[in-house]
Amino acid sequence: MPRAVREQQMLDAAVRTFARRGYRNASMDDIAEQAGVSKPLVYLYLHSKDELFAACIRREAASLVAAIRAAVEHDAPADRRLWSGLHGFFAHTAEHPDGWVLLHVQARTHGGPFAQEVVAMRAEIVEFVTQALTAAARENARCGSARGTGRITGGEASGLAYALVGAAESLAEWAGDPAGGGPSAEEAAATLMNFAWTGLGSLMRGERWSSGEHTPA
Repeated sequence: MPRAVREQQMLDAAVRTFARRGYRNASMDDIAEQAGVSKPLVYLYLHSKDELFAACIRREAASLVAAIRAAVEHDAPADRRLWSGLHGFFAHTAEHPDGWVLLHVQARTHGGPFAQEVVAMRAEIVEFVTQALTAAARENARCGSARGTGRITGGEASGLAYALVGAAESLAEWAGDPAGGGPSAEEAAATLMNFAWTGLGSLMRGERWSSGEHTPA
């Protein structure tokens, strides 16, 4: 079997083991058994438990980002681009639950350089959402005052993107499990769009929430 194929089998086994048992409780013996290879071969290919864990995180992070980018309808209006990206996110996390647990729980729990890999992935996703929101504001402004003012600053777009990504991460734990009461990927994406995009539309029309004491400019 080609080395690249064998290595992917080892990574598949490692992702399952780390996600279900956690980094500390997972053993190289367990991973080797899951992959159907000897433990020395795992060490030969991937060197150490730390390096294996890092390789799993990098692979799953790259796979998630690639899935989101592939799902985006680049020539569509801004709202459709954002919706298709969200749908791609929820579809991928539902199809790869062990990979999502590895990124969302295990890597963060173990901390250190492993958590930094997830931070970098998250920053890339936030940047995509920020660009989508900024594009939406520009499109709205070009439509003229009858449809809105397009008044959304760069800082607001970035803050809203962080909030939206955080909400998506939380919802992903529930989505993709209709048998367990959770929504499908399409329903999860629509739920988040209904929550976020409707409010964003009001913001672009210059309608801002006020506490009655002070309203940000």
